[in-house]
Amino acid sequence: MAEAVTRQIRMALTPEQEARLTAPRTVDPEAYEDYLRGRYYLSTQFTMKQPLLLAKNYFEQSIHRDPSFAPAYAGLADAYYYLARFHHVPVETGLQSALEALHKALQLDDSIGEAHDTLGLISWRHDWNLEAAGRELDRAIALAPSYPCAHEDRAEFLAYLGRRAEALAEMTRINQIDFGPSAAMTEAGVYFQLRDYRNLLEASRRGVASNPNDWVEHHYLGIGYEGGGTLPEAISEYQKAVDLSNGDQDARGSLAHAFAAIGNKAEAEEILRDLERRSKDDYISPYILAAIYAGLREKDKAFQYLEKAYDERSLDVAWHLKADLRMDSLRSDPRFQDLARRARLPQ
Repeated sequence: MAEAVTRQIRMALTPEQEARLTAPRTVDPEAYEDYLRGRYYLSTQFTMKQPLLLAKNYFEQSIHRDPSFAPAYAGLADAYYYLARFHHVPVETGLQSALEALHKALQLDDSIGEAHDTLGLISWRHDWNLEAAGRELDRAIALAPSYPCAHEDRAEFLAYLGRRAEALAEMTRINQIDFGPSAAMTEAGVYFQLRDYRNLLEASRRGVASNPNDWVEHHYLGIGYEGGGTLPEAISEYQKAVDLSNGDQDARGSLAHAFAAIGNKAEAEEILRDLERRSKDDYISPYILAAIYAGLREKDKAFQYLEKAYDERSLDVAWHLKADLRMDSLRSDPRFQDLARRARLPQ
């Protein structure tokens, strides 16, 4: 079974990863297998909590077996980053652990493209340092030109900056390297950032067709429908995203916003109250609560939670605030423009 898993993962490794992992230095074979297992869960199920925790455990086991094995630290950083990105742990907790792992990985081997890719994501979505983000993403690709994730992250970053032609050119490169499930999701993410709802619909339909059980693809499809003005279809897709994700708060926030948009205020408020109750015991992103309040036209409450999201440097601010249709009712407010300036959103 271990050999079968290892063979499967090795097929997904880039030539640069293979060369580094099979370099002359001795690596404990079991540490190597643990690393590959961790990468498997990261590459196939990085949006869900339990697979991410499994990936984290495998990377930790790899490090325990071989504390000098730098790629395992880079993998561990990815696991912590995605746990924070999908709201499974608070931002500060996840990113502190991710940065500690990245520091160790780069201390052992500064040539790991995967580590620079993750550092670029953190520079973008947490530090709001666009210059550092671009530099790290470029370096990741220079060090590991066949690593699909670096191209995917750079494509979304370029779309975020509004550099449409360059973002789409990056998508073409991804198609040439490996158009897998994460690449399909990236294509939808690019059109989300560009607020191109017609192409978002087409991309997310392809994503759903190729990976029907992935909640993020259904969420993007819902956004495409809502952006195009077909709210019943949007609500249907948001509900599927909620069900498939076991209640992801971002999907629930979109569902509540769509309910409010069709005048079903009671359903929207029920979701809001449940998330607020859960926030007493679990981490709930203040940005998601702000999005629901925006849909309910309670602007003061929306800005109250947006300020909380700003204070904790929520990963949602950089990813969502510029493109998120749930915030459209707030964009003309001077408070929104001030927040956008402080969060260094590109114009």
